[in-house]
Amino acid sequence: MTTETLVIILLTLKVASVAILVVVVPATILGYLLARYDFRGKNIVSGLVGLPLVLPPTAVGFLLLRLLAVDGPLGSDAIGFDLGFLLTWKGAVLASGIMAAPLVVRTARVTFEGINPRLEMMARTLGHGRLSTFLNYSLPLARRGLLAGVILGFTRALGEFGATVTIAGNIPGRTQTLASAIFSAQQAGENKQAYSLMIIAMVMGFIAIVISEVLSRGRGQYGPSR
Repeated sequence: MTTETLVIILLTLKVASVAILVVVVPATILGYLLARYDFRGKNIVSGLVGLPLVLPPTAVGFLLLRLLAVDGPLGSDAIGFDLGFLLTWKGAVLASGIMAAPLVVRTARVTFEGINPRLEMMARTLGHGRLSTFLNYSLPLARRGLLAGVILGFTRALGEFGATVTIAGNIPGRTQTLASAIFSAQQAGENKQAYSLMIIAMVMGFIAIVISEVLSRGRGQYGPSR
C-alpha cells in the first residue's frame, strides 16, 4: 500500500467518522420523535428527512454549494464571515453527514417503533420524566438497532461521492476520499489503482454491513409496539 493510498483511506475514515458523530445525536432524537409523537407537519418533516435518499447526490451538493456560496444565504456576504466548508474536508463532512442522516433517522425510528411503549409508560409511573425515561429506558432498549443505524450511516458516508465532490472538490491530500480517488484513477486510465481502491472500499463496506446485520438481529425482542 502506497503512502498516497494510506492518506486517502485515513481521510475517508476521518470524514465518515466526524460526519456520523455530528449526525448521530440529532438523528436519534428525530427518529424517536417520529416514532413516538404525532404532530402537525410530521409527514412533511419525514419527507424532508428522507429527501437526500431520492435526490441525486449532485443535486444535494449543488444546493449546499449555493447555500454556502459567497453570495448565498449562509455565505460570507450574508453573515460576515466564511464558514470554511467550500473546498475543505469540513465540506466533505457536511455533505457526507447530510447523505447519511436519513439512514440513521429511519433506522432509529423503526427501532423505537419496535419497543413496546408500555415499557416507557411504566417508567413514567415510577416517577421518571420524559428525558429520564428516554435516557435510562428507551436508549438502552434501542441500543443494538441504533448502533446498526450508525454503522449503516457510516458506510453511506464512506462511499459518498456526488455531494462531496460538488462542495469539497477532489483535492489530493485535502478532500480526496476513496470514492473521488477511484473516479480520478478511472478518468486518468490508471485502472490498476482504481481496482485497488475499489477493493479496499468494498472490503470496508462489506465489514460494516455484516456488523450492522448482526446487530439488527437483536431488534424487536421487546414485544409489539402496540
